[in-house]
Amino acid sequence: MRKILVTNALPYANGPIHMGHLLGYIQADIWVRAMRAMGHDVTYVCADDAHGTAIMLRAEANGISPEAQIANVQKEHERDFAGFGISFDHYDSTHSDTNKARSQEIYVKNREAGNIAIRPVSQLFDPEKKMFLSDRFIKGTCPKCKAEDQYGDSCEVCGTTYNATELLNPRSTLSGATPVEKSSDHYFFKLPNFAEYLQKWTRDQGRLPVSIANKLDEWFEAGLADWDISRDAPYFGFEIPDAPNKYFYVWVDAPIGYMASFENYIKTKRPDLNFDDYWKKDSQNEVYHFIGKDIVYFHALFWPAMLEGANYRTPTGLFVNGFLTVNGQKMSKSRGTFIKAETYLEHLNPEYLRYYFASKLSDKVEDSDLNLDDFIQKVNSDLVGKVVNIASRCAKFINKDFDNTLSAQCTESELVQSFIDAGDSIAKAYEDREFSAAIREIMALADRANQYIDEKKPWALAKQEGQAQQVHEVCSVGINLFRQLAVYLAPVLPSLATEVQAFLQLDSFDFASRKTILVNHAIAQFQPLMQRVDAKAVAAMVDASKDSLAAPAAPVKAEKKKEKVAQTKAEPKIGEADIIGIEDFMKIDIRVAKVLDAATVEGSDKLLQLTLDAGEAEPRNVFSGIRSSYAPEDLKGKLVVLVANLAPRKMRFGVSNGMVMAAGNGEGVFIVSPDSGAKPGDKVS
Repeated sequence: MRKILVTNALPYANGPIHMGHLLGYIQADIWVRAMRAMGHDVTYVCADDAHGTAIMLRAEANGISPEAQIANVQKEHERDFAGFGISFDHYDSTHSDTNKARSQEIYVKNREAGNIAIRPVSQLFDPEKKMFLSDRFIKGTCPKCKAEDQYGDSCEVCGTTYNATELLNPRSTLSGATPVEKSSDHYFFKLPNFAEYLQKWTRDQGRLPVSIANKLDEWFEAGLADWDISRDAPYFGFEIPDAPNKYFYVWVDAPIGYMASFENYIKTKRPDLNFDDYWKKDSQNEVYHFIGKDIVYFHALFWPAMLEGANYRTPTGLFVNGFLTVNGQKMSKSRGTFIKAETYLEHLNPEYLRYYFASKLSDKVEDSDLNLDDFIQKVNSDLVGKVVNIASRCAKFINKDFDNTLSAQCTESELVQSFIDAGDSIAKAYEDREFSAAIREIMALADRANQYIDEKKPWALAKQEGQAQQVHEVCSVGINLFRQLAVYLAPVLPSLATEVQAFLQLDSFDFASRKTILVNHAIAQFQPLMQRVDAKAVAAMVDASKDSLAAPAAPVKAEKKKEKVAQTKAEPKIGEADIIGIEDFMKIDIRVAKVLDAATVEGSDKLLQLTLDAGEAEPRNVFSGIRSSYAPEDLKGKLVVLVANLAPRKMRFGVSNGMVMAAGNGEGVFIVSPDSGAKPGDKVS
């Protein structure tokens, strides 16, 4: 029996769980359940990632303390995970005394070992918010590949990490202001001290997927750099020992939260477990982290180096999943495919999604697609049409005609034994995280079981005199075959497995239990186990997930609002259009601008982000709802007409400074463009 500790990437305590998150959690939960079913001792823990400027600002916006903010979100996260059958033994928060103590201990050990440096750093400071900006609140152009709209710590396009001050054309996502540089003492973890160690560690057999290890080679070739592990006040997190007003960067204490969650589990629920048995330097117990590919470098470089520097063991392996698309595209709120866990649970059985994800997942670091039409077809065909159908076809005869008891002998022992024997390769597929392969083999068995029933036709035999025993034996074999399938699907469909176990009146439902053939065995009255996916419920879920991309209007002060109402009542109307005087029209600053750059806006199907030269000292950032008619590459270098003196509009994507004029005819949107002789900054009159 192996002793295994499993963790999932910690969800950030700043928003709800959605389908993209669930891919990784469902993958981990299936593996945990499968390993437990094989008889291994598996502990499964997780926690909310509760620190950082984003939490502080969200709490401020909500008018509550950060502690209240993270407590509220944690309740929602735990509720959603439970709704999808995610079987954590313990769910914690990184904002715990245990995590604080463990984080400070690991820091001090590394400091004493010479792995910490202190030096002044020039940081980006928001002059409007009066605070240093953490990486996630700065966006700009990647200094390496020139990809736009990248955060201040790493590029999602090329994977490069950098300092925020290296970003080109940086902007504060909090205010839209251009940050200024200020100097402050910062604390660094000397990652280069571990270069040789990490090169070997990342190539240890089975430690990482080969594709990830190959990608990490780029880091070693470029040379590892010191890692900035501190943030300045104001910041919600743990203060660094002996460094007033300096806080651990969230990625320091977040992975240590794995250790702290396990430690709190021992303290509160499992005093028989020993922390050192899993985390001491040469522990033979296993530790695995299930993570998304976007956070590999934190887990494969910084985390093992911190552990090695503090004389702790490092993870046995990192299991990495790709991203999730829906209907072949990025999740979108406007299309209704940015689906929250809560919304899904209001409309559909969570085991549908668990099964669909399992049918897609392998040990490869590949993106997965949730195609909703395929989702409906696969669940209805496989689970309802094949698996559950076996029980419903056979159980009614056992219940009605044979006193709820299976036959005293198994007339198809070779067939049943072949199903039992298949459990070895299915178990191996689960262990190797080749879930799609396991599902394919299980469904092939389901096809064989249905073929057997179709050939024997118990419903026809039941109408023939003297064939009762044959009906009894055929249906008993069918129930035995169904039992094997349900055992194999139990890690994927735990709720269904619980119902089947109750129906079959079995004490155990682990993988070993399948080896006993059920003869002369009493079963309960059969109840429907699973309904078909209703396409209308899927459509309702999508509709409930749709969200307008329009930014909320800025609040109007009471006295201004009254003034506006009075003016509106006094203005003459013709039809539905307001009439303005020539004096008001002359106040509008309309000028020529040149599109320096254009990009799509993540999370919006309507907007393009334009960088405009309007003849001013600095380019302007403008969001324009013209994506349906123009591709970004079509606009670069184009002249447009800009309304330049509109008040800046703060949107969820950033601040828009002006409006590009366009016209529409119901069939398309067309930019108003001056002749080629015009130049940026020319007034339009």
